[in-house]
Amino acid sequence: MNHRLMKEARRLHLDFDNLKSGGFIKQTQENLFTVRLRCPGGKITSPQLRKAAEIAEKYGRGEVHTSFRQSIEVPFVHYQHFDAIMDELKEIGWSVASCGPRIRVPTACAGCTYNPNGLMNTQAMCQEVDKRYFGTESGHHKFKISFSGCPIDCARTREMDLGFQGIVEPQLLEDVCNSCNLCVLACEEKALKLVNGLPQRDMSKCNYCGDCIKVCPVNAMVEARKGWLVRVGGKHGKHPYFAYEVAQFATDEQCRALIEKTMPWYRANAKGRERISSAFERIGLARYIEEVVKPLGMEVIEKPEGRKKFWSAGNMYE
Repeated sequence: MNHRLMKEARRLHLDFDNLKSGGFIKQTQENLFTVRLRCPGGKITSPQLRKAAEIAEKYGRGEVHTSFRQSIEVPFVHYQHFDAIMDELKEIGWSVASCGPRIRVPTACAGCTYNPNGLMNTQAMCQEVDKRYFGTESGHHKFKISFSGCPIDCARTREMDLGFQGIVEPQLLEDVCNSCNLCVLACEEKALKLVNGLPQRDMSKCNYCGDCIKVCPVNAMVEARKGWLVRVGGKHGKHPYFAYEVAQFATDEQCRALIEKTMPWYRANAKGRERISSAFERIGLARYIEEVVKPLGMEVIEKPEGRKKFWSAGNMYE
């Protein structure tokens, strides 16, 4: 920050760290900021879109930026316009997002709302988590949460501090099956093979994508149960880290409870500006599983062998 801006900030009692935490991000250009708007799950109404355009034209340079985490950002805004922008956003029930050491706006794919691949209601969960936990202080660093409706994982749950991915466990109704072999051909994981005219499943390979259910022409392959695959400890950036799968077939309620218990655990066990992944590296993932995951009664994935089927065969996993 240049000397002139620092002097002006002191005169106006501006705290640029607090501004950034509140969604106003300092640009390289003097006196100008990017205003990050709150868009949980990437869902934006038409009135919000119109308001973002109005703000960009009135207070910026007539352009917006869509961030990689589904937010709309308005760049080139002078700090003197912050109050006016906040007032205009409030008129339509909107607000700015957050940065800094706190829970960020959660991201999500469309889930089962209208996507044919969706298994779980990612948008409903994302909106609820945003309502409950947005802006919660982490005490250390940013904390990102995302929801993917299926194993395609568009919302990149593997790269989040906490990620929740929809999964489904198939079940065969043997009396209905006509031995057409379509489910075997559709399974990219090679988890199915035809044995005595019936598809037999290797559960060590099945990643619960549900493709076999979708292709069955006689509805012999059905849903036994659905839920969330829970991942923790991911991040991207200069030193990316893929998350660990720690539980499967979690309910909506269990996922919310996990967020509730994870935050105080992270505050108590991380040091300095550690992300939760760094805390795991230092004290071990097993401690988190014992103290946070197991008490919630989740179906725990403890060993690397149980996680391998969710990874590419080329990945080295320890």
